Amino acid sequence: MNRRVVYTRGGPPSDVLTVVEEPEPAPDGGQVLIRTTAFPIHPGDLLAVDNYPGEAGDPVPAGAEATGVVEAIGPGTTVAPGVEPGSRVTVFSPGAWSQWIVADAEEVVAVPEELSDEVAAQMVVNPLTAVMLRREAEEHPVFAYEGVMVQTAAGSSVGRLLTGMCQFHSLPLVNIVRSDGGAAELRKRFPDVPVVSTQHPDWADEVREAAGGRPICVAHDPVGGKLAERLLDLLSPGGKLVIYGPLAEEPITVHAAKVLYQALIVKGANLGRWRLEVSAERRAADVSAAKQIALALADQFDVPATYGLGELAKAVEHAGRPGKIGTVLVRPW
Repeated sequence: MNRRVVYTRGGPPSDVLTVVEEPEPAPDGGQVLIRTTAFPIHPGDLLAVDNYPGEAGDPVPAGAEATGVVEAIGPGTTVAPGVEPGSRVTVFSPGAWSQWIVADAEEVVAVPEELSDEVAAQMVVNPLTAVMLRREAEEHPVFAYEGVMVQTAAGSSVGRLLTGMCQFHSLPLVNIVRSDGGAAELRKRFPDVPVVSTQHPDWADEVREAAGGRPICVAHDPVGGKLAERLLDLLSPGGKLVIYGPLAEEPITVHAAKVLYQALIVKGANLGRWRLEVSAERRAADVSAAKQIALALADQFDVPATYGLGELAKAVEHAGRPGKIGTVLVRPW
């Protein structure tokens, strides 16, 4: 049998997520069967459940990422190097919160031997998001020459990986967090990267000071709401605000004149669109880059706690806890 996490309606994840039993799956052509060893609970996973737009009905499989061991490969299936029965892999595929996963072969990524399961379980989604955000910045015509990038939620898993990438490639970045404690923690990890806390009423001026007079061209934000409005005020003419998450409940309110006369760009970006809009060659290159990030920044993949599948409600509560550092994992066996 296979135990899988599903939901039949939108709502608070701790209320609507359930574990069901179903027959153990088998792979068809083009598919790989994986015995899951661990899966992460990402904020995006919980938002997908909470904001599910459909009416109550058939079970929807939860989760987007997991690591495990290849059990079988479907007939006639072409797989990536290193993907074979018995090998460790990570998969980025809908319905990954399951003891057994049947995934399309192109979604299965071989795990380097030196990576632990704790890192392997997070090897794709967060690093890919960081790769996507870096590209959004580098596509800005001014950033490559004299501009500065800023990001909110800089102490998050994605934020730390983006910071590590920027530091390695000498890309100018100012980090923004919501508390002095979070700022102190981030300075310990990245002492050479400026960090500002929104706990200070004049935090926007501190960001400008940290930018050193250079134009703030790109801002990355997974929050929205009032914080995103303040970021628009920080951007130089022609600047771009990249929204990659809707954590705030309130809308972003901005006068049309601000966007019109300063030629600002507000753009949404997420991995769902990445999967649909990016070419197969680009996806393969991005996944390779994500794997290199996991190898280079393995110490940034914090795991505050690991739970069993029978403790799913506790795991979900912990994953949504304010101030949590890192990604909560679940081991489904």
